[in-house]
Amino acid sequence: MRPTTFKRLAFFLLADIFLSLLTLYMSYLLRFNFHIEAPFFSSFWNVFLAIILLKTLWMFWLKLYHAVWRFFSLFEAKRLLTAHAGAYLGFVLLFLVAPDLFSPFPRSVVVIDAVLSFVVLGGLRFTKRLIHEGRQEHSIRATLIIGAGAQASTIIQSALKGEVDYYPVAVFAWDDNKNSYLNNIKVYSMKSMEAVAKAKEATAAVIAEPLAQAELRQLTDRLNRMSIYDIKQVKLLGSEKERLEDLSIEDLLARNPQDLDTKQIEHFLQGKRVLITGAGGSIGSEIARQCVRFGVSSLTLVDHSEYNLYAIGEELPHARLALMSITDREAMETLFVDRQPDIVIHAAAYKHVPLCEANPHSAVENNVFGSRVVIDACIKHRVSKLVMISTDKAVRPTNVMGATKRIVELYAQNVESHQTEIVAVRFGNVLGSSGSVIPKFKQQIENGGPVTVTHPDMTRYFMLIPEACQLVLQAGAIARGGELFILDMGEPIKIVDLARQMIRLYGKEDEVDIVFSGTRPGEKLYEELLNSPEDAKTQYPSITVARPTSKNLTILLQEMDGLLEAENIRQALQSIVPEYQPQE
Repeated sequence: MRPTTFKRLAFFLLADIFLSLLTLYMSYLLRFNFHIEAPFFSSFWNVFLAIILLKTLWMFWLKLYHAVWRFFSLFEAKRLLTAHAGAYLGFVLLFLVAPDLFSPFPRSVVVIDAVLSFVVLGGLRFTKRLIHEGRQEHSIRATLIIGAGAQASTIIQSALKGEVDYYPVAVFAWDDNKNSYLNNIKVYSMKSMEAVAKAKEATAAVIAEPLAQAELRQLTDRLNRMSIYDIKQVKLLGSEKERLEDLSIEDLLARNPQDLDTKQIEHFLQGKRVLITGAGGSIGSEIARQCVRFGVSSLTLVDHSEYNLYAIGEELPHARLALMSITDREAMETLFVDRQPDIVIHAAAYKHVPLCEANPHSAVENNVFGSRVVIDACIKHRVSKLVMISTDKAVRPTNVMGATKRIVELYAQNVESHQTEIVAVRFGNVLGSSGSVIPKFKQQIENGGPVTVTHPDMTRYFMLIPEACQLVLQAGAIARGGELFILDMGEPIKIVDLARQMIRLYGKEDEVDIVFSGTRPGEKLYEELLNSPEDAKTQYPSITVARPTSKNLTILLQEMDGLLEAENIRQALQSIVPEYQPQE
């Protein structure tokens, strides 16, 4: 019993013929005060056939028979009015040309019937929408479909069947598709979007084709300027299944690297015993998921947060969970003897800049000495490969966290690794991670603001967590030991622009303000990823390998050993990392 185009056409065509007959007869009754004189009945059927033929032709031409019953809107009502005007004007012209066909005929019937017909036929079409909206908390949204491909066709069919509460009123294509239709919905050029959206009173949009990041941002800004904030995107679920999802800030900032080599990652991980530190965190947990996806033989997850480790353990029930701190050398030794990992991915670290500034000894103990424990254990137990997660804050650091991560990079590059290939991977902020600005902004917007931004010139690099983790694994796969890889994070983004974009996505530009709160301890206005222009490219454009930094290992170890005993820990960090410039 599902509605189809043919069923809809047949129903409305028969209904229009029947109702038009009733309205014409009622017009005669009203004209003659409910007592029609017999001579006027002689031409009744000629008049009816002429009017119904003209009326249906106009309605076909204006595609009124393709409109979905429950989506009938003011736009269709205007077209129905146009169809009636054209049909009855045509009848008048026909009557003037061939009056004998319709004589005798009371001319006032044309006016009465035109009004009655419009009211009755329009009333029929509005009925289901009124009933439907009476059962809904929100009204059906007139929707623009961006893209004229197969996905757009699927979405339109779903809407016409009533499976989604969006009514497609126009389709837009990047190329010029004049006078073309997709599932009976007219296809327009992107140039005419503003005019068409205004004419059809559109309040929502569905993006039905994949777009590059820059195109997606431009399109979103354009829709927002048209006061369209309800924006959906078609997402593929596999097996050609599709669903509509809200357009998110993550979609606008996603890097979508084109050189991701899943075959290389699979070859790197499949059948291997993998141990991940910091496995309960944002990066560690996603790497754990990727390891399962690519078929590791065993997975050991290490974290000192009970809840985080429990959460990822519930998600990956076959993984071995180790609740411990990476600073516990004895426990780590026992774990390595027991699990004998082939690959270790070291993601454990204190990463929150202000907290590390306020607790420098804890940051040094965890980030420097904990990492040293992991590196030494890998070398001692002949782990084939150690992949370490670093950060853009290690480049010319201005904070304790960045300085500690730079020391770990130096140790990883200069330690005698023997059979273990050690590689560090440096990248910027990941969207949605713990402590990320995105969840903070979302909460502030949902609470009505204000959104707090530290400085109007603050910029950061961003990447989605799955993208970053897959590139980390890809870098690990191509590493041969001693490299410092740098992921291409794209162009840096101003945090204030990010805040404005998120506020626009929520449709709250007039409600939520942005307040500048001042930079926090240790924060840079901008981050860097490269130390030197001499850094080299790999076979993958998204991954660059930095020029190695040589440092005498004996001196480095002595300086590291003296860190926790130093009276001025920042000064001690600076002696190891001369480019570290603490902020006053």
